[in-house]
Amino acid sequence: MKKLHMGPANCALDLGDGSERAEYVDQDYILHKLGRPHRAVNIMYTYYPHDKEWPARISEACKDLNVSFAWDYPYDDYFPYDVNGEPFEQMKDIRRHGQDVILTLTIDCGLSDEELTGIAHQLRPYGRMMIRINHECCGNWFQHNKRYTYEQVGAFFVRFSDILHKEAPNVKTIFCGGWCLPDGHMEQEEAFKNCYAAADLWSCDTYPALHYGWPYDVAEPGGGQYKADSVGMLVEQFERTYRRACELAGEEKPMITAEFNTDGDVTGPRMQGDSVVRFAHYWRDTRTEWFRSISLYQFRDRGRLGLECEDPNNRSVGVEQPLLSVYRDQILSDPWFMPKMTESEEVSFPAPMRWGGSEDADGLAVPIEFEGNPEFCEITVEQDIGLMVELNGKWFYKSPAVRTIDMMSAFFCKPLNGPAVLTMKIFAPPAEGLNKDDGQEDWLINYRTTLEKMPKMRIRYEVPGIVG
Repeated sequence: MKKLHMGPANCALDLGDGSERAEYVDQDYILHKLGRPHRAVNIMYTYYPHDKEWPARISEACKDLNVSFAWDYPYDDYFPYDVNGEPFEQMKDIRRHGQDVILTLTIDCGLSDEELTGIAHQLRPYGRMMIRINHECCGNWFQHNKRYTYEQVGAFFVRFSDILHKEAPNVKTIFCGGWCLPDGHMEQEEAFKNCYAAADLWSCDTYPALHYGWPYDVAEPGGGQYKADSVGMLVEQFERTYRRACELAGEEKPMITAEFNTDGDVTGPRMQGDSVVRFAHYWRDTRTEWFRSISLYQFRDRGRLGLECEDPNNRSVGVEQPLLSVYRDQILSDPWFMPKMTESEEVSFPAPMRWGGSEDADGLAVPIEFEGNPEFCEITVEQDIGLMVELNGKWFYKSPAVRTIDMMSAFFCKPLNGPAVLTMKIFAPPAEGLNKDDGQEDWLINYRTTLEKMPKMRIRYEVPGIVG
């Protein structure tokens, strides 16, 4: 058994989960569907606590309002932040499953420093998370652009970033502005020039195809509000934007796309995955170092911007789209987009483990000898501990309350053709989804635990009986 370090992928993959177009889907379901965790999960919230409709979700509070565009409500139709335990229960769920949190937050630029400091303190126990503040801020559809000038939105981003860096140094800020234009200048450059230096990461949201009139019209040939762009045009925009951002900031920082997908309303569901794969493979094939992550928007969607479509009869049910298998098999399983695993010195039990986040964790690499393809494969851990375990390319979650996990699904799609030695990878993200102040200086970013003894394995190559 050896110590195993998990480091960042060349280009990470993130996943949107819930928005104005869909409900949050729990991480157990997503893990079983996709087979491995993402680097981070992006959840979307809004915070306008001084509005008269608050704390209701605005589409519920204004059911009778005559709305013809998704952003025509008094404030943005995301889930209300800090209401009924959300987003904190979702953040715990994400972290328990070995992923970091991206919090997208549209927020009133008129909030005081004291109010913003309170938010920063709320985020301190959630490890190395990221926050995207008032995204797509070069647009005109969100409330931050309707109520405030571009200059005010830019100044607020810098102010909130400074407070977060001071009060919650575990949180990285994402600036999601516009594109660099052909003349070499950013959209609204004067208003936002200080944001590039204040942020930790830069993002541009992009959709090769998007039905932006959804759900108030239908995308038809010659009708409806939609657009379609070439992948080549989009990557050229990213490259031009990155160069200008570096000039404005005076330094290089990672570039990401915090929202990306091709809308099946425009391309049809069968062709949806083509441009998604070509976009991802461009960055892989060019081995671009500064382009660091793609966040697919989103897992389940009421329209056609998801790996699943929400069943209109029952919103807890998802209808898998062709995009899901394309994304899983051609992008999610590609080594370029997977975290790097490095084995080092031998270790023994009791074995200490450290979770610094999905791009910096120390776990265990345990070699398991198989005589051939098993009929049963189970792991039992008699300890109240949360684990993420990988075997034969498939990941499994063990909650603190569970003892035995059936791992046979690791062999359904990838059966063994004969004897083999497989490395079982074990990591221990926060059992409750929270980092705890254990007196160590680095508790904001590191969670530590100990696996007391070797998990028990039940591996069998014969079944008890055959039905004739």
